[in-house]
Amino acid sequence: MKAQALYTDLAIYYDFIYHFKNYQKEAAEVARLIAENKNSQGSELLDVGCGTGKHLEFLQDRFRCTGVDFNPGILALAKQKLPNVRFAQADMSNMNLGRQFDVIVCLFSAIGYVKTYRRLRDTINGFVNHLAPGGVVIIEPWLTKDTYRVGTPHLAIYDGKDIKITRVNVSQARGDVSILDFHFTVAEKDKPVRYFRDKHELGMFDHQRILAMMKKSGLEGRFEPSGFMKDRGIFIATKPL
Repeated sequence: MKAQALYTDLAIYYDFIYHFKNYQKEAAEVARLIAENKNSQGSELLDVGCGTGKHLEFLQDRFRCTGVDFNPGILALAKQKLPNVRFAQADMSNMNLGRQFDVIVCLFSAIGYVKTYRRLRDTINGFVNHLAPGGVVIIEPWLTKDTYRVGTPHLAIYDGKDIKITRVNVSQARGDVSILDFHFTVAEKDKPVRYFRDKHELGMFDHQRILAMMKKSGLEGRFEPSGFMKDRGIFIATKPL
């Protein structure tokens, strides 16, 4: 996977850009889902696609946490923020951490970055290999072809005292892949305005095909349409004891 500007040049602004997300509330909901579905006895949690560690910030007191991300720049920020959490750089489609976890979470639609069904299959199989018997996997998917609206303009704004950020794009697609061609402007006190163009491509995966992959890999999965963000829902899957 190619490292986008959002995870490199713009990494220090990432939490400003997504200031609207209530990570504490989402982490509490994740903890509830874990309590209701996990049958293993341990408390080891792996956050795949952890970003700057915002979910881990609110999970680290409940679980022994490890974070994985593909992008070293954003991973460095997570390490600075959460010195008591273990981190590793890895591609979720072929990671090999050499150990198992009681919980694996993949949130904020990070799973979409695997882009193809082949890499999605490899990712799910990797999750199974890293999951302890009785453990639970929680995946927040990206939009599907039915819920993604091609041609829709989008605007996000961060209006801080000394930092102003805008992000605009018009939704595009190519087959099963959504294309987010972001245009960022960053205005910071006593600095010239900077502009970044940053293209992201995320796979739009059919929910039934995801569930079929989970079943084939040995997981018992289900999809709940009520998730953290509009039209995304949540997958919950367990590994038999």
